[in-house]
Parts: sequence; structure tokens; C-alpha cells
Amino acid sequence: MISRVHGTVLSRDTDRVEVETSGGVVYEVEVPLTVLQRLPTPGSRVELRTLQVVSETSVALYGFIDAHERTLFRRLLTASGVGAKLALAMMSAYNAERLARALVEKDTAALRQVSGVGKKKAEKIALELADKVADLAIVTPSGGPEASSAAQGAVQALVALGFTFADADQAVRQVLEAGAPDTTDELVRRALAGS
Repeated sequence: MISRVHGTVLSRDTDRVEVETSGGVVYEVEVPLTVLQRLPTPGSRVELRTLQVVSETSVALYGFIDAHERTLFRRLLTASGVGAKLALAMMSAYNAERLARALVEKDTAALRQVSGVGKKKAEKIALELADKVADLAIVTPSGGPEASSAAQGAVQALVALGFTFADADQAVRQVLEAGAPDTTDELVRRALAGS
């Protein structure tokens, strides 16, 4: 099994990257968008943690920057009905921490934002994986349960105002990184001001 690829980025596409090792071997590695956004430009050095997935029709290598991303991907594959393509789509929609949090909180609205995931599938995936990914769901707000519920309320309010779930989640995260406001209203106000 190939667990890491270390080398020079040759090319980047929307869902894959080619990495040439010092030995001259070029690996095509499929990556989620959340990883692709953080990869260096062609010609730069990179190290990817990889997972090789073998199916009846293909052998593919999936790459991640952090160990917890690869761990989450591996655990997503244990859910019934979740193949590598769907797991990749889920990890493209949300960063690993946010996706794990959505699974732990059984946030089916967030899971349904992923292409190919309907209401029943979202419920089934959340039910199967909530306990398995709890250790990967690091809650961003530092103020405890009150701050977490304020953040969730702010995301829901922004969605009601017409934001997509992903945009609302990102806007609230940016406000929280700048310092956690006391109320949901203040979170929404700052998120709207920043967008």
C-alpha cells in the first residue's frame, strides 16, 4: 500500500494532482477541493498522505495534507452506500473538521448540500458515522456549548437570508476566527458585514 507520496507537483487539475518522486515515478493522486486549494503551485515540493482504494473497475490513489483528513476519508468509506467518489465529494464540500462535526451533530441539512446526498442518505450516513468520527470533530468556537449553538443559529439565519450552507458556514467561521461575538445576532451582523 502507498501511504505517502513525496515529490514535485507536475500538474494540478480540479480533482487531481500529479506528483513526481525523486526516483522519476509520477503518481496521479485524486484530492478533494479542500486539499487542492492548499496545494502549492506546479514545480513546488509536496508531501501527501495517501490512501489506495481498489475496486472492481479501478485502482485509485487519494491524497490529503493532514493525517486527520486521511483518517476521516477512510472512516467515510466504512459507511454503507459511501464509495470513494461520494467520500471525495463530501470532503470537497467541507473541510475535515466541519464534515466530522456535521456527522457528529447529525446535521443532515449540511450533509444534503453534498451532490448525491438526499435526506434519507444523509440520515443514514450520520447515524452510521456519528460515533466513529467524534474524535475528529474539533469544535471551533471556544466559548463552549453556548458559542457553538450561537454559531449554528447564525449559519441557519444566513441560510434563511439566501446564503448557501457552505457560504454561511464559511462566513461564520471567519467571524469566529476574528474573535467570538456574544450573541447569534452579533455573529450574523458581522458575517453580513464581511461578505
